[in-house]
Amino acid sequence: MLDLLFSVLLTGILFLVFKGFNAFKIDNLQAIIVNYIVAFSIGFSMSNSTVSFSEIPSQPWFIGTLVLGALFITVFNVLALTTQRFGFSVVSVASKMSLVIPVVFAVFMYGDILNGAKIIGLLLALLAVYFITKRKEDSQDFDKRQLYLPLALFIGAGVLDTLLNYIETTYVGSSEFELFTATIFMVAGVFGLLVMLVRIVVFKKKCIINAKNILGGICLGVPNYFSIYYLLKALNTEGISSATIFTINNVAVVLLATIIGLLFFKERLSRLNWLGAILSILAILMFYL
Repeated sequence: MLDLLFSVLLTGILFLVFKGFNAFKIDNLQAIIVNYIVAFSIGFSMSNSTVSFSEIPSQPWFIGTLVLGALFITVFNVLALTTQRFGFSVVSVASKMSLVIPVVFAVFMYGDILNGAKIIGLLLALLAVYFITKRKEDSQDFDKRQLYLPLALFIGAGVLDTLLNYIETTYVGSSEFELFTATIFMVAGVFGLLVMLVRIVVFKKKCIINAKNILGGICLGVPNYFSIYYLLKALNTEGISSATIFTINNVAVVLLATIIGLLFFKERLSRLNWLGAILSILAILMFYL
């Protein structure tokens, strides 16, 4: 379970880096593209695979990385739009409750068994995610015609987790683990560059590349790569179902984000938030019964 712990902690670092983006006025898209380039470089340098760069398109998992790379960019943009329209709590609930999709898929596809304790743990996890992310300031008015955004985020995040696990376990050999992960980030970076070109050419947006945005991308790329790397390693752990991994990961990430907000950004928690924190701990414990 150390791999899962590392993944959760590194995801927490990602939150801190994103908070820093606002403070230092870093261009999100530029930093995200640099982040993908950095993540690809790390994965490619770590790879022990005999597959050369030119041979990557001929690998059985390559088509899957195209889909995953596109999903990475798409889900990120939907997440940004949902945040602007609905606020943080809706984003957190939509993205983290999406754990239902990979969990249900794992039960039917891989035969993962959910006993009584784990079913209770899953229900507690869903309640925990809702309560722990509920904020009074997010009770803003919104256009109900835009409810498709959190729905798209819910589906997109769930499908992304599901496909990531399915393609890795079905098509990726043990020696190609790092190369597979790196290729996902490379594809996401290419899609990001295409988005930037569309912004410049079609929408006439200015694009000023500076050292601040590049540094922000580097700071994001390192924890981003290893958070995915260790999550995939955790999913390969013998004796622990992917349903268990996804549930514990999502709940632990939300709990850690709350702790970070409390300690570093002086965020105040309501009684519901504290209840959510307690439920999240209980949910994790239920998966060990």
